Amino acid sequence: MTEKILTRNFDRADAHTLAVYRETGGYTAWEKARAMEPAAITDEVKKANLRGLGGAGFPTGMKWSFVPKNHTGPVYLVINADEGEPGTFKDRYLLERDPHALIEGMLIAARAIRCEKAFVYIRGEYVEPHRRFAAAVKDAYDAGLLGAGLDIVVHRGAGAYICGEETGLISSLEGKKGWPKVKPPFPAIKGAFGMPTIVNNVETIAQVPHIINRGAPWFAGLGTKTMGGTRIYSVSGRVKRPGIYEESVGITLRQLIDRAGGVSGNGRLKGVVPGGSSAPILRADEIDVTMDVDGLRNAGTMAGSAGVIVFDETVSVPEALMVVARFYAHESCGQCTPCRESTGWIYKMSERILAGHGRKEDLDTILDVSKRGAGTTICAFYDGAVGPYISYIEKFRDEFEVLIRK
Repeated sequence: MTEKILTRNFDRADAHTLAVYRETGGYTAWEKARAMEPAAITDEVKKANLRGLGGAGFPTGMKWSFVPKNHTGPVYLVINADEGEPGTFKDRYLLERDPHALIEGMLIAARAIRCEKAFVYIRGEYVEPHRRFAAAVKDAYDAGLLGAGLDIVVHRGAGAYICGEETGLISSLEGKKGWPKVKPPFPAIKGAFGMPTIVNNVETIAQVPHIINRGAPWFAGLGTKTMGGTRIYSVSGRVKRPGIYEESVGITLRQLIDRAGGVSGNGRLKGVVPGGSSAPILRADEIDVTMDVDGLRNAGTMAGSAGVIVFDETVSVPEALMVVARFYAHESCGQCTPCRESTGWIYKMSERILAGHGRKEDLDTILDVSKRGAGTTICAFYDGAVGPYISYIEKFRDEFEVLIRK
């Protein structure tokens, strides 16, 4: 059984309060970090092999090191709590049940990048997580933990999935339309309000106090060769015990499904989406793969936000594609033509196929449009959308063809 790190306090009464957090060793890592040089904190995070746990899986310490050393103006830390990836619901538990873990991680990260002002951008629909986290921030101010070197601004989004993309989030935070920006320059060079900005996910920063307290070798040893630690997996769909599971990133997808009680429904596995709706689907015979970034990449999919969605054999893949396509068509910001036009047309085609009015060329059209558009847009939204478009059809084409022949 994996040692619980991120979720260790989840079953405690009043775990969201400052008193309970301190009872369990809270803010001792911050005391330790205050005596460390900023570069030493960054080096420790690098050695721990902590990678971003929000989607891209980029090495966290390396990202911190991109802030220009000779910069004399403000540096900002932005926490991405705009958890909108379908199938993903891990960060809300951290915000609700252990908000001070994020605040302590922010204090340490801010010291590492020489930041005096940080922002937490919370998904607008997350009413209770926002209430809990905002209350924790107030308690941290009252206790003198904040305000004497770091100020935190809690900002609520307005329900746009595109604002989970870091430059779209920054645009929204600045009061503009939540449109992604062309990179470079990357946020670490020119981000919020034109200043160097580090954008990290909630879960990523909540790991930092444990790395400082227990050391990089310990954290790195919990995972795989290229990714340290544990992470929280959101497991849903056709499993007997849906919910969140904290496990080593070295666990296999098969083992994770077993931890969730195995396959429900008719009990026979058809496929699994391993990293939120953007991740290409894996067939039942492809699940003996480790759940770290590189393990899933080598399997032709991605770890993403660790939203695991399980299909049993009664699930209609064409119907699942239509639901996903509807989501991406609705959430495209419309800035880039390939994304704006293709997501809408693919949704219409998937809807037509499901209704029994599909044309024999529809499947190849969807595949062609998906592959041509990938990599041509400002942000990775469309690249994520084509993951299900392509993999659902290529791996379960017979299900689509049956509907078209009717």
